[in-house]
Amino acid sequence: MVLVIVVAVVALLAGLAANRWLRPRLLKEDDDTGMAVKDLVGPLLTMTVLLLSFVLVTANGSYGKAEVSSRGEARALDQLVETAEYAPDAQRARIQAGAVCYARAVREQEWPAMSDGHGSSAPSVWSTDFRVTFRTLEGKPVFGMLIGADNKRSDEREERLTQASASIPSAIFWFLLATLFITVLALGICLPRRNNRGQLITLTVITALLTAMLIVIRDVDRPFGGIINVEPTAISEVERQATRDVLAHNPAAVLPCDDEGNRRAA
Repeated sequence: MVLVIVVAVVALLAGLAANRWLRPRLLKEDDDTGMAVKDLVGPLLTMTVLLLSFVLVTANGSYGKAEVSSRGEARALDQLVETAEYAPDAQRARIQAGAVCYARAVREQEWPAMSDGHGSSAPSVWSTDFRVTFRTLEGKPVFGMLIGADNKRSDEREERLTQASASIPSAIFWFLLATLFITVLALGICLPRRNNRGQLITLTVITALLTAMLIVIRDVDRPFGGIINVEPTAISEVERQATRDVLAHNPAAVLPCDDEGNRRAA
């Protein structure tokens, strides 16, 4: 970072020095002629748009990964529920009931927490219970399939939690905000003071578009919060199917958790 600052300062000083001493030798023009402020605003506006576009692509990539990992986790949990059908009755019932509780904990507790970039310990209670159950099946053919499905679920959950955190640092967001302010200010300076209705309308539209782009960047960078967010649709569907499977084997079964995925008191 120091190197970049040093190079920028040296370049600025070199440019000012060139304007002072080299310009009279290279250009046969009057000292009052040259680029006006409005000539410099065009490149500034272009740079602002390109910078916002680049950051938007980065934020959108994080949003896409969050959505993919959420669906991947749901598929892995569904595979775990289906694989449990090959386990003995006691272990099958415990795994499928645990899957329902895990899905509830993710939907009701971890999803709201991710809007602030945090996770929840509630789903970990049931993932730990999975592993405890798996130990009783060690050596049986279904053991490896259950371990594989659970490892996939764990990996996808970790990726989901990673993408819940903002991918764009706060410093970059504030830099973009400052760039937006300077660009709009520079455009305003270059407008004529009279008969400028059309220019004012255009400036307002440009400001609105740049502001909207920055708002979208901010919103998309928080995949589980804001207006454009990833909904827990996939995990909710797995919860519904797992509940159906549990009740299909035992209609009178009582799940070991409440509606929010918390373990019931013994």
